[in-house]
Amino acid sequence: MKSIIRLRLSQNDAHYGGDLIDGAKMLELFGDVATDLLIKNDGDEGLFRAYEDIEFLAPVYAGDFIEVIGELIHTGNTSRKMRFIAKKVITLRKDINDSAADYLKEPIIVCKASGTCVVPKEKQRK
Repeated sequence: MKSIIRLRLSQNDAHYGGDLIDGAKMLELFGDVATDLLIKNDGDEGLFRAYEDIEFLAPVYAGDFIEVIGELIHTGNTSRKMRFIAKKVITLRKDINDSAADYLKEPIIVCKASGTCVVPKEKQRK
C-alpha cells in the first residue's frame, strides 16, 4: 500500500538563511503520509512511534515542489512499518530571474526514512 502527496514549500517554511527549509519539515510530511496510510489500512490515524533511519540527502528551498511517497512494508498486530522518500520535482531558478523554475527530468531525492507507527487494537476498524 502506498500514499503520495505533492506540495510546494513556501517562504513560511524557510527556516535558515538563503530560504533553506529545515529537515524537520520533511519529517512532518512523512508524518502526513503515514497518517494517510494508517487511515487507509486501519480506519484510524494511529500514532507515530519511532523513526529507525533518517537520511537528509539534498537541500530543499522555499519554492521547491516536493513529492513524498510512503509505503506500508509490514503489518504487525498493532505496529505498521513504513518506508518514506521525499523527492524534489520542481526547483526555482533564481539565477535566471525571480520567477524562473525547472521541472526536473530526474527528481532529486532529498530525504529517506523508515519508521514504525502503532494503531491500538481497539481502534483498528478494518
